[in-house]
Amino acid sequence: MASKRVNIISLGCSKNLVDTERLLKRLEDVGFDAVSDKKTRHGDIVIVNTCGFIGDAKEESINTILECVEAKRRRQIDKIFVMGCLSERYLDELTSEIDEVDGWYGKFNWNKIISTLSDIKSNTLEYDRKLTTPPYSAYIKIAEGCNRFCAFCAIPIITGRFKSRPIEEILSEVKLLASRGVVEFNVIAQDLSSYGKDIYGCLKLAELIDKMAEVDGVKWIRLHYAYPTEFPYDVLDVMARRKNVCNYLDIALQHINDHVLANMNRHITTSETRRLIERIRKSVPNIHLRTTLMVGFPGEDEAAFDELLDFTQEMRFERMGAFAYCEEDGTSAQKNFIDSIPEDVKSARLDKLMALQEEISMELNQQKVGSIIEVLIEGKEGDYYVGRSEYDSPEVDPVVLVKSNSPLKNGVFYPIKITSAMPFELLGELANV
Repeated sequence: MASKRVNIISLGCSKNLVDTERLLKRLEDVGFDAVSDKKTRHGDIVIVNTCGFIGDAKEESINTILECVEAKRRRQIDKIFVMGCLSERYLDELTSEIDEVDGWYGKFNWNKIISTLSDIKSNTLEYDRKLTTPPYSAYIKIAEGCNRFCAFCAIPIITGRFKSRPIEEILSEVKLLASRGVVEFNVIAQDLSSYGKDIYGCLKLAELIDKMAEVDGVKWIRLHYAYPTEFPYDVLDVMARRKNVCNYLDIALQHINDHVLANMNRHITTSETRRLIERIRKSVPNIHLRTTLMVGFPGEDEAAFDELLDFTQEMRFERMGAFAYCEEDGTSAQKNFIDSIPEDVKSARLDKLMALQEEISMELNQQKVGSIIEVLIEGKEGDYYVGRSEYDSPEVDPVVLVKSNSPLKNGVFYPIKITSAMPFELLGELANV
């Protein structure tokens, strides 16, 4: 008898994706044909791994569930299960309103889906998984939850307190993936800066990254989502010393105005933020910083927004994303502030900030013309091979478009001479080295 096909529709962030990959592996190990396809709305069993972070993501999750319900009514799906952040946060409301779903699971009990679907016990290692990313690249989730309680953020409400994974377990996962050909390791957590404090009594990010860098086969380690307060400066020493730790740091700053930062409950001031950036750049001179900024938070008047613009112009972040404030259920911002800034004002500020960043990105990219950088090739589109440098995280950062008369292989690193630049892309050719 053919094995039943399970499709996991994975929505939201890369932390969610890791959970999807772990569930895929467990399902395969107990005999299911398990795949992850966001576009497909049919199969024997469909599992929707939801996001519950912001309005657009919640809407996407609900719409996906409803699309699956409709497919079930048309008998294109036998059973539907829902897991992840949305069902963790709104379980009672969802179960009362959508009764066609066969099982609801949250952010942390999704492994019970296995016992629901099969009598066979899964003996899969806790950290083993079936990658949905290219076979040479993987996300490494080193912690769950967050203790920061920023006023605008619902993550601690959904995922609970910060909880680090032990160093030994993470290293075992890295070694296993490296033995299977993974060369790029994107380290993720809601708050990298706090790693280790809860289980070791002190910050351990630097030690973890240093030990990861020693693992055979590890070519790139890239750090995502550091928090500016209590930043572990010793990780910069590791970054400067270890060639396979990318000169890249994703650190969300959100704002620079003291009043707005205080309203946001960010635990940092304007002057402390500036000293942080100065020290990071001094410790790793060639570092590329990715940050996230927010416009339209309560208390942001025109002067505060102008200060944010001036700060962005001065800091010249290599990578920057931004979004407009949107009220989230249960957050302290919702309880304590009135969302009084009109949406058209928020949109105008966002457009102005991103237009400035586009100018900065163009100028910084033009400085790379003539240089030779190492590029990981990921595919081909039209006449160009598409790749990324150590400064480019998957899906969110620019790409390098490469002209080559000889074929280039996916998952292989090549020296590329940059020949021209656009705001969010570099163009290059195979270098003669």
